[in-house]
Amino acid sequence: MNLRTAWLDLIQRHGLDRTTALQLESLAPWHEPPPHLQRHLWRTVAVLAAALGGLGIVMWIASNWDTLGRPARFALLQGFVAVMYGGALWRAAVRVPLGILALLGTGALFAYFGQTYQTGADPWQLFALWAVLTLPLALAARSDALWAPWVLVAITGVALWSQAHTGHRWRVLPQDLSVHLMALSAALGITAAMLPVPALQRITGAGLWSLRVAGSLAITLVTSSALPALFHSPVAAHYALGLLLLAGTVAVTAQRRSFDLFLLSAAALGLNVLLVAGLVRLMLEGSRGDFIGSLLFIGLVAAGLLAATVQGVMRLARNAQALPHADKPHHPTEGAA
Repeated sequence: MNLRTAWLDLIQRHGLDRTTALQLESLAPWHEPPPHLQRHLWRTVAVLAAALGGLGIVMWIASNWDTLGRPARFALLQGFVAVMYGGALWRAAVRVPLGILALLGTGALFAYFGQTYQTGADPWQLFALWAVLTLPLALAARSDALWAPWVLVAITGVALWSQAHTGHRWRVLPQDLSVHLMALSAALGITAAMLPVPALQRITGAGLWSLRVAGSLAITLVTSSALPALFHSPVAAHYALGLLLLAGTVAVTAQRRSFDLFLLSAAALGLNVLLVAGLVRLMLEGSRGDFIGSLLFIGLVAAGLLAATVQGVMRLARNAQALPHADKPHHPTEGAA
């Protein structure tokens, strides 16, 4: 029920006259814009403009690529990055959108360098260098809009490092456990750095959405490394590790002080996938019985598990919203869905 419906309901229930109804209406600010609209609107517009401007520059460079020589291409990319960094340093008001352009331009410069000189470097090294060189920019900007793409770059580098150290294949073998363990530790460490803890926020300035981007990517990395472990006989240790990490994530994000509907839902979905996949292997491995019956049983269990998970998540969300203001977690769950 919105404010206007509640207002009409009160008028009808109490039989209010026109004057009293208008006085009641004056208490409901539905004619006024949201209190933080101006600040959030223009910040969002600036970020979108920066992203579209960066893509426009990339497309313009691509369309004129054949007419530019190698020195002109390097000069254009380097000049663009230098101007964006200079503008972000010069004006604090445009630091975030120009910082996004600088981050995109740095990635384009490294990509062209790798294509031009064929240094033999693995892709993860370019992503790692990209993340390291733009880290001071993200620390200076102290904005979710810049931390979110930085996290994407950093965790992509971690995933590519894992791929490079497993024979340049997206494989999951028992002997690769140490590589995957290091990659998952790095992804979880990046996620932990985005936590809305006052001590960390004083340094990073990261907010809710950078945490959600990092957490979602880390959960994806955990699930994608645990799921193929079921195809080995015996099951590789990655599967148990994935179950443990996802269960721990669910336990942490379900707590009242650290509740986050987005990450809780993502971790619960990953846990559902691993549990159902484990049941599939258990039911079908070496089975010579009723194949259709086994599939029906798996489908029923999967549906029941998903329904129970959704019900539990929604109950936790309602409990979190019912908390007094002082006891609510640092990052509200409104809008998480």
